[in-house]
Amino acid sequence: MNFFEHQDRARRKTLQLVLLFILGVISLILTLTLAVGVFLYFQQGSAGSTGQGQLPSVSQVFSTEQLPLLGGIALAVCAVVLLGSLFRRMQLGSGGHTVAEALGGRLLNTATRDANEQRILNVVEEMALASGIAVPPVYLLDDDSINAFAAGFNPQDAVIGITRGAIELLSRDELQGVIAHEFSHILHGDMRLNIRLISWLYGILLLGLIGRFLLSSLRYRRVRSRDDKSAAVMMLLGVGLLIVGYAGSFFGNLIKAAVSRQREFLADASAVQYTRNPLGIAGALKKIGGHSAGSTLNAPGANEFSHMYFGSSGSAGLTSLLATHPPLEERIKRVDPGWNGELPQPERPTQNEVSQDEAQPTGSGDMKASALAAMTMAASSVNANQAAQHSMAAMGDPDAAHLAYARNLLQALDEQLLTAAHEPFSARALIYGLLLSDDAQVREQQLIQLEQQAHPDTYAMLKQHLNALISLDARLRLPLTDLALPALKQLTAEQYKTFKSCMDLLIRADNKLSLFEWSLRKIVIGHLEGRRQSAKRFKLKDCHPEMQRLITLFAHAGHSDQATAAKAYQEAAAQLQLQGDFSQSERPGLKQLELDLNKLAHLRPLHKPALLQALVTCASHDGRISVTEAELLRAIADCLDCPLPPLLAEKDTHGA
Repeated sequence: MNFFEHQDRARRKTLQLVLLFILGVISLILTLTLAVGVFLYFQQGSAGSTGQGQLPSVSQVFSTEQLPLLGGIALAVCAVVLLGSLFRRMQLGSGGHTVAEALGGRLLNTATRDANEQRILNVVEEMALASGIAVPPVYLLDDDSINAFAAGFNPQDAVIGITRGAIELLSRDELQGVIAHEFSHILHGDMRLNIRLISWLYGILLLGLIGRFLLSSLRYRRVRSRDDKSAAVMMLLGVGLLIVGYAGSFFGNLIKAAVSRQREFLADASAVQYTRNPLGIAGALKKIGGHSAGSTLNAPGANEFSHMYFGSSGSAGLTSLLATHPPLEERIKRVDPGWNGELPQPERPTQNEVSQDEAQPTGSGDMKASALAAMTMAASSVNANQAAQHSMAAMGDPDAAHLAYARNLLQALDEQLLTAAHEPFSARALIYGLLLSDDAQVREQQLIQLEQQAHPDTYAMLKQHLNALISLDARLRLPLTDLALPALKQLTAEQYKTFKSCMDLLIRADNKLSLFEWSLRKIVIGHLEGRRQSAKRFKLKDCHPEMQRLITLFAHAGHSDQATAAKAYQEAAAQLQLQGDFSQSERPGLKQLELDLNKLAHLRPLHKPALLQALVTCASHDGRISVTEAELLRAIADCLDCPLPPLLAEKDTHGA
């Protein structure tokens, strides 16, 4: 199953979730209606409503006279569930950090000097660069258990959460396995499904919370007279709602189990493919089994997010039917068939072992040159199309070759630039530096204008790293941007406003917007501001004009010769069955491109690969993919929510 099939499956899983949710609400309505019916049954009997002091018949209780009451109950249940779900959805609407903070997570400083914290940040950076997504922020939960989670609506607002027990007790290989598992959830659309599940189940469980509130409020209520039956009514209503709440809890756990268990197996399998080291994730699972604290989180409200964790947290109930995770032993055997059944008690790695991973492996100029040589991209490959096809096939499921590429990339980066990417002031300086012109005169004007508008400390950082940024290898520009994004996400609203205006100032300096400038700005703004989501999905036939303009842009960007550009366009257009020739298609402006991508982002998942394939065909028509084309392809794939792993030369696809 490829990335797009996973995305489509997640969409269909949402429809299944909607059906289960509706069934759960119907069951609550029936349960509460039955409880009210029983109450009316005995109330009418005690009042002698039959005229003989006898209990009324069921038909009398549920007669047409009672229909308005029973209908009101149904509407009230629906209203409470709907409003509760919307309220929780609004609470979680700002992204994954809301979940992490609700669990007591602390955002890790990307410039931390703690060895264990630096090691987990290094692992997350490697995984992100290999996957083709921006580096997600990491939150640390001060808990002795071994657990982790990924939360968010999409890769742009995703975060990784991990417990202190995990970073202190797991080896680097085991941490890689755990983080690769969580990246699978990010890449395959599981996070959005999980957030929706939390919101909808909160609405169902809210009825029980109301019942508990009514019962607790009776302790402070005084009975004014013998005829005052309001306390009894409140008690019966509270008990009824509490019973309904327990029923809702049952259905909620049932829905969680139905949605999440199989996806845990898929994430385990993806982690093995990602790292090519089944003993990494298997070792982490074994340590959970042998650890006294296991994977149970002690944070308040941890059970609400139980289906999101790497390991099961807390009791699943009286039956495995309600378990959000598969049995630990079964997960271990699937990734390590030769397991002997032992669950060793975890021991902390030695300080020397941790220190080896504390910093990225930067070194001498020769070492950096060697790393750059190992990063030979598809631009120098004689078979650029094959390199691009490998990257497309690895979308959502990158492999060990991409992970090796990411390590070489981090080694090739200047150590001072790498350090600067981890701090908000200097991270802004790096983005400014990437937008400086190659023309010395234009660059001088940019610096003069920037000095007047940027924060003085940020400008000082830019001057400090100016030479390194001007001479930076073009292949490292977007990876450096990805590394800086977690620090940029820490900017205040006022700081971000200044940062954005300074970016636009630098871009406007030469009165033109290059494809690299557009790609960089699109990625940065998209990740810092997020993207508007829509339930509407388009088919390819609905987007012919938009696709024509996009392919025209690619044909112009990668081929200076008009005849070659026309052939590249026709080959790509034929794959999408587009009408019209190259001469009739004007090169779109970047504002028009922005509008086109907003629509194309809402293509159905299974329709997106055809578009990306056509773009790859167009870009590789001349047998090579330039760095500019690769950057543009990455930016557009990012806009389409399709994380594109790095383009590797043919020899690299087999070498790692």
